[in-house]
Amino acid sequence: MAAAQIKRMTPYMFLAPAAAIMIVGLLYPIGYMVYASFLDWNPSQRIGEADFVGLRNYVTLLNDAAFRESAGVTLTFSAIVVVVEMVIGVGLALLLDRNIRGISVLRTLFILPMMIAPIVVGLMWRYMYHPSVGIFNQTLKEWGFEPIPWLSDSGWALTSIIIADIWQWTPFIFILALAALQSLPRTSLEAARIDGASGWQQIVYIKLPLMMPVLVVTALLRLIDSFKVLEVILVMTNGGPGLSTEILSLRISRTASEFRELGLAAAMSNYLLLILLTLTVIMFVYNKVVESRAQAIRQQAEEA
Repeated sequence: MAAAQIKRMTPYMFLAPAAAIMIVGLLYPIGYMVYASFLDWNPSQRIGEADFVGLRNYVTLLNDAAFRESAGVTLTFSAIVVVVEMVIGVGLALLLDRNIRGISVLRTLFILPMMIAPIVVGLMWRYMYHPSVGIFNQTLKEWGFEPIPWLSDSGWALTSIIIADIWQWTPFIFILALAALQSLPRTSLEAARIDGASGWQQIVYIKLPLMMPVLVVTALLRLIDSFKVLEVILVMTNGGPGLSTEILSLRISRTASEFRELGLAAAMSNYLLLILLTLTVIMFVYNKVVESRAQAIRQQAEEA
């Protein structure tokens, strides 16, 4: 009896250290942040000395035009970079999923941007966007065009940051999409070829539907990460001009360090966490639907 109980408890014993680390390293900080969001707290106080203000910080943020603008910039930035990176990354994976001489070198070159530190990426693109000595404006001048105020104009600044992010993180999509593509069941592809499906038809009706569960998770990971971009924007524009490139993570950092309003910064963090949780739930529900469809396609291919 004792041996049976020990055997039954063994998995929980192995999970206990990970659960303890999760509680201490994740749940406790989140709970601390939620509690701090109900306080009028500044760095000169201990948290126990701060005044309890209830939901005032949350109401203040909803009425704050700067916060709403930062939220809009964040949603715009994340939506554009994720969609473009998914299209380019999946397209490159489909293009390079073949036996070509030197393909391993090309794959290595594609993933190099992802290995560079964000601070270095920000500095590199900032120099390339320089109004007088940057390579982009120098090229435009040589071609007879007027230079573009890449980082000093509110209309161009966000576009410039989006381009830099796409350059750095498209390889992430490419790697996962290529892995998903190479793990597809060859029986399904062979059945499609035997039935006379063209290359484009195989991509649209076989490859992409079977890859979709992986692509949905990849898009979710990239979406979550895009909400947390900080270093590249901090180095390139510091949120300017005005608030045109100030995403929520940068505004949270400023509110805590420059404005010294820790309670308000905690409330912003909770709003950001709520947005990410909502998107995560939506993506997971959609992923379940996609997985069931992919399973149905596999079964049909095996029966054929």
